[in-house]
Amino acid sequence: MLPRYENKINEIQMMLANIISEILEAHTQALEAFETRTPAQFDHVKGILKTVQQEANAIDNEIVKTFALFGPEAQELRLLISYLKMTNELVRIAEGAKKYARRMKEHCESECNLANLDNIVIKLHASSIAAIRYISECFSNHALCDYSDLYRSVMVEESKCDDLHSILEKEILSRIIIEGELSIEYVKVLGTLRKLERASDHAINIAKLMLYSKEGGEIRSY
Repeated sequence: MLPRYENKINEIQMMLANIISEILEAHTQALEAFETRTPAQFDHVKGILKTVQQEANAIDNEIVKTFALFGPEAQELRLLISYLKMTNELVRIAEGAKKYARRMKEHCESECNLANLDNIVIKLHASSIAAIRYISECFSNHALCDYSDLYRSVMVEESKCDDLHSILEKEILSRIIIEGELSIEYVKVLGTLRKLERASDHAINIAKLMLYSKEGGEIRSY
């Protein structure tokens, strides 16, 4: 394709990389807030992600302009379609992170005893962050990124998140039996932790889109 097209693709990739970097930073801040039991630090997450929706809209607009100006075909077309779908996944991760931070701040200040869950929650959060970090690293170095390896790596972290969330469900159900008066609060905690598990689901969707952009076929087949 023409150099102007390549410059536009690089611009879009940099915009996507910036959103992913913000999401990674927000999740890292949220994990640190949980580990140190610093509720006020959860407020930083919303600030980091406050412009993600606008940034995603700007990317979508640039993609539409690129369609109109260059009429890409084959792999170039798949790449732009992938990026167009990817912004939605990133926005959903960001929204989930903001909800997680707001709710977890409330849980940490409530009467719920989360101490026995700390180790599992931290591992769940770490796996979610790892999945996002793999995506971020790939965007930072497109030329050397092996999309098949990326997909496998993210899949491993997504599987870990599923397993860890299942363990948390059992632990929290046990907590509900012991502390029945706080049952509603513990159910809310479980819903909050689902946001971390969902982050890895969206990360695997992004990895699928990146693999599709290179290999073609049907997205769902990956």
